[in-house]
Amino acid sequence: MDDISMKRSWHSRDWSRLIRLFSGLTFYERFEQAIILTLIALIMLVSAVATMHLIGAVWHLVVDVGVDPINQTVFQTIFGAIFTVIIALEFKHSLLVVLAQHENVIRVRTIVLIALLAIARKFILLDLHEVTAAELFALSAAVLALGIVYWLVREQDARVARDAREQARLEDTAPSCRKARYPLA
Repeated sequence: MDDISMKRSWHSRDWSRLIRLFSGLTFYERFEQAIILTLIALIMLVSAVATMHLIGAVWHLVVDVGVDPINQTVFQTIFGAIFTVIIALEFKHSLLVVLAQHENVIRVRTIVLIALLAIARKFILLDLHEVTAAELFALSAAVLALGIVYWLVREQDARVARDAREQARLEDTAPSCRKARYPLA
């Protein structure tokens, strides 16, 4: 009986937290949050289905066919599918961060990270016998450009966070300096 009441309590807490989340928002902010919640649910569904298909495919390869360690195509297919699920989970996580922090946009760093994961997946799936040098160069240039953008954005985020910490430290120490200087104030 306690287990059922705990489940009800847990669900009611989640609903009350969700209601509090929406209560202080404008109509458009509520609309954005509802869209994000819908996207999260859809990504969870797609990720679950993709994972189930991946489990079935790997099970079929191991039990029925037997995995041939020399067959590169099998490994490319499996790891491509794994990367697809990882990309979906990273995208879902970025939406959860937007939802939790009440941000209006997804951070550029997250988009660049997802793009890097997608290109890494593409590299795994490449058949080196069929890819041209121009395609390989283009993918490599995209990775380099995205890597530079990721580094620049990360440095900017670190600088903003450092400035915010410094500002908070100055605000915390400012009242104590005034008290020391003017003890009667």
